[in-house]
Amino acid sequence: MTTPNLSRRGATAPSSPIRRLTPYADAAKARGVVVHHLNIGQPDLHTVSPMRAAYARFADEVIAYSPSEGYLYYRKALAAYYNQLTGDAPPIDPSQILVTVGGSEALLFTIAAACDPGDEILVAEPYYTNYAGFSHMLGVGVVPVATHASESFAIPPDRVRAAITPRTRAFVVPSPGNPTGMVLSADDLRALGRVCQDANIFFVVDEVYREFVYPEPPVPADSPIPTALAGALDGALALAPSVLAIPELAAHAVVIDSVSKRYSACGARVGCLVTRNPDFYAACLKFAQARLSPPTVDQFAAAAALTTPQPEMRAMIDAYRARRDLIVAGLNQIPGVSCPTPTGAFYLVTDLPVADAEDFCIFMLRDFNLAGETVMMAPAEGFYATPGAGRHQVRIAYVLAPDKLTRCLEILRAGLSAYAQRTNSAA
Repeated sequence: MTTPNLSRRGATAPSSPIRRLTPYADAAKARGVVVHHLNIGQPDLHTVSPMRAAYARFADEVIAYSPSEGYLYYRKALAAYYNQLTGDAPPIDPSQILVTVGGSEALLFTIAAACDPGDEILVAEPYYTNYAGFSHMLGVGVVPVATHASESFAIPPDRVRAAITPRTRAFVVPSPGNPTGMVLSADDLRALGRVCQDANIFFVVDEVYREFVYPEPPVPADSPIPTALAGALDGALALAPSVLAIPELAAHAVVIDSVSKRYSACGARVGCLVTRNPDFYAACLKFAQARLSPPTVDQFAAAAALTTPQPEMRAMIDAYRARRDLIVAGLNQIPGVSCPTPTGAFYLVTDLPVADAEDFCIFMLRDFNLAGETVMMAPAEGFYATPGAGRHQVRIAYVLAPDKLTRCLEILRAGLSAYAQRTNSAA
């Protein structure tokens, strides 16, 4: 009996390094092993209180389609939020905001509007894996621009410029970064934006983790923040600089955003894209009309999330700073492990003393446990386009409570020792 052939696109789609080891984790759980998930950015902190309250009071008797571009009340609220970031640049209007089904759809629409099949985007590697996943879906190539932990994952503009070809249509970069935790300064954004202007390509900045920046030490209201970060004035939260604050990039800049991590609401599936380029917006709106509408109830809740009190947001950010400090210190105390300190988001990329990090991650799930517990991590090779790059690394999401992170460090240390013994025995 024959079956229809898959498209080449479908047959060769890359699997997610974040999720592809799930069958091993499921098998471990079936054996009664407790699996601590460091592989995925699913926060364990409570969804912000205004958002949870909004879900509880939603009372419409019909959950209707929303407008394809999103409800105007929500886009107005978002515009007010973004206009706290724009500085001297022209304010953002609700007509420049397109509400999407998560930040993922915003990214998909953006690549589709910027690129035709056969075109290319540039990414700074290691990069968020869905940049490659959506590009593959659209028949778009991904060209890496190398960054290195020894350089704090900085993105030299000349390195980006050298990677541009006649097929390049956009440069896509997260700040704060996933998976590296790197934060671009306003000067970095301006310099990289100038490269995109000169090449007449789009500059797509994924700002999903904007609030998750960690000045050192924690910043009092009357103290300056390091130049890599925006200021904390009058007790306001420190924010990563936004490309929306650079007026000369109006035609080239696109912001990708989401409620998932900012408000610990990954399941809400509400994101948006922001652009001052009317032609780009019009193209994305057509895609949005084809998929009908973003979620109705979740927009209602997401609008409420924008009213989250600053002390509640600050408590969340302080919790992640403490987790970062705990896990970075703990990793660097393990023999053979090298881990730089991220300045944003809640991810890190760390080197392990193994020849093949994916094989080690599988070993941890399939063959190892410490008193009935193990950890799941994401092999970092899948965050690179350069063959062989990242093979000794894992990405860790430090989204678990401190006591669990401490236990994860114990398990990882023991697992590395057991893996080394097994490897030496096999040799």
